[in-house]
Amino acid sequence: MPPLIPVTGDPEADRLLAENPLALLIGMLLDQQVPMEWAFRGPFTLRQRLGGLDATAIAAMSPDALEAVFRAKPALHRFPGSMAKRTHALCQHLVDEYGGDAAAVWRGVTSGDELYARLVALPGFGAEKAKIFEALLAKRLEIRPDGWERAALPFSDDTPRSVADIDSPETLARVRDWKRTQKRRGKGKAD
Repeated sequence: MPPLIPVTGDPEADRLLAENPLALLIGMLLDQQVPMEWAFRGPFTLRQRLGGLDATAIAAMSPDALEAVFRAKPALHRFPGSMAKRTHALCQHLVDEYGGDAAAVWRGVTSGDELYARLVALPGFGAEKAKIFEALLAKRLEIRPDGWERAALPFSDDTPRSVADIDSPETLARVRDWKRTQKRRGKGKAD
């Protein structure tokens, strides 16, 4: 059975996330200050606008040209300028460090700590985003190096707190409910 990352509400966009490592990384990068569905649909829209989704091709674009693609209506993100710059930086990092191969970020890692270190080194990925992405890789794509649970805490637990926990429309609703409850309590995703 193919992996499930049903977060966008669009089966084609969801399939791209499951099948294209760069799409998944860009979706995670865009997942801030917009609804998850919008963020994770961004790679699908970007692929349509560019005619493909390739880290080397994106890194070769001028940052201004990529920003124009992000700003085209409808905008790819609430903050198209800054997110275009972050996407460009991410793709440049993937070219410089991994030959443009997004999956090489996690391919061959031997420990959760090593994977975390690689993820947190990505432009636009802070500590929390790196932990969520590590949990997403483990829970949705079965990429589970030794010690991933500890490295991804608290996102490795069974609490429906992030995109890593979404495998159906029902779990998406549970994650949303949990986040609303946390917000009312004045707490965040990691609490």
